[in-house]
Amino acid sequence: MLVLLGFAMIAVFMALIMTKKLTPVLALIIVPTIFGLFAGAGLGIGSMVMDSMKSMTSTAALLMFAIVYFGLMIDVGLFDPLVKFILRKLGNDPAKVVLGTAILAAAVSLDGDGSTTFILTTAAMLPVYLRLKMSPVVLTCVAGLANGTMNILPWGGPTARAATALKIDVNEVFVPMVPSLIAGLVVVFVFSWLLGLQERNRLRAAAPEIWGDASDAGDVFDGGRRDGGTGAGGTGAGAGSSRTAAKPGAGGSAGVGVLERSETPVDLADTGLTDTALDPQRKTLRPKLVWFNLGLTVAVMVMLVANLVPLPYVFMVGSAIALLVNFPKVKEQGAQLVAHAPSIVAVVSMVMAAAVLTGVLNGTGMVKEMSAWLVHIIPAEMGPFMAVITGLLSIPMTFFMSNDAFYFGVLPVLSETAAHYGVSGAEMARASITGQPFHLQSPLVPAILLLVSLAKVELGDHHKKVLWRTAVISVVMLAVGMVTGAIGIG
Repeated sequence: MLVLLGFAMIAVFMALIMTKKLTPVLALIIVPTIFGLFAGAGLGIGSMVMDSMKSMTSTAALLMFAIVYFGLMIDVGLFDPLVKFILRKLGNDPAKVVLGTAILAAAVSLDGDGSTTFILTTAAMLPVYLRLKMSPVVLTCVAGLANGTMNILPWGGPTARAATALKIDVNEVFVPMVPSLIAGLVVVFVFSWLLGLQERNRLRAAAPEIWGDASDAGDVFDGGRRDGGTGAGGTGAGAGSSRTAAKPGAGGSAGVGVLERSETPVDLADTGLTDTALDPQRKTLRPKLVWFNLGLTVAVMVMLVANLVPLPYVFMVGSAIALLVNFPKVKEQGAQLVAHAPSIVAVVSMVMAAAVLTGVLNGTGMVKEMSAWLVHIIPAEMGPFMAVITGLLSIPMTFFMSNDAFYFGVLPVLSETAAHYGVSGAEMARASITGQPFHLQSPLVPAILLLVSLAKVELGDHHKKVLWRTAVISVVMLAVGMVTGAIGIG
């Protein structure tokens, strides 16, 4: 009964948020509560949830003050030069921008922390997406793909957990999986390029007078400009260009305009950023404090990597200093906190609501029973394929349970069974980490909640675009592991 209720609860939750019948926060509260009561939790469900929530408080504090800090840094203009540099290097071509997002997210993921990766990637790239009128869902998808794939790094967590659970050296697990990691990143970049091409075609279809007809094979993007024309935001980006306007039907086929130059020169680089987070006219800019803000941000990043004090406290102090120096007046400080309140409420409420789901899963024993059931349904003749089976199971199982629950609760049982068929613990550990790209998209992972909140994207929309792609990456990584011999058959 607990097995059926557990799987049904996950299925109902996913269906509700992907069809947008409920917001993720409501689904995280209501669905587990109903299923928990059916599982016989009774009034004890409150204690289950509160116990789970206690473990979430530090995460909620971290995300809250991280949003405040990086929101302030965007407001005061710290990232403006970075974004303009990215635009100069990538141009306004959506395909290049999306690929650049993947490369940036993968590079930042080297620090092993998903929250930091998503904060920096979103801070740098979201204004670019808004400027070009690209979909922020593409940004969250690509960032999630890159970070999930890189999550098998030894210092990222899952690999260390798998090695610890099976009492083997972490390098014995990771090093043979390097070809799988490289293959996974290649797939990430392919998906990113294809998503970029889709965005390019969507923008062409939406504004053919700006980008050109999507069916015109001769139309080639050149830094987002067409014949000296405008960018996605209605303006170009070239230095010394003049403002352009579209004249529908002039000298062209019906429905496709011809771009002509107007006589009024404007600063196109600035115009393209109007009404975005990088609006050059925003009142919160602090150009005289750019070096102070840069130094403060570097100090915060160093403290994150050094891990000398708890991360929530680092962002608390950083936010306080940033507010005090950039906005010395009490009224301005209050206004800044209020300005970022919607993002804070969105992510913190989701983290707290996730405590209901994890509390019910663990408190009622659903996770334990679901794991045991999956182990027992594997036929004896499939024993030699236990490593492959473990890799496939890691895709859904790490999605609806924590890494700790899977690697310390499920993996040892699977590994013990596999040992009878000649499958080593190292092979089992390697197979078990191939599901990490999929795992990182789970609503139980605080970092992904932070990503969608910063980008103002619905979790259901993110899942629609990212889940099947991460499943493909996980399978590719598993397959490459088998080909290279890192994951064998007993």
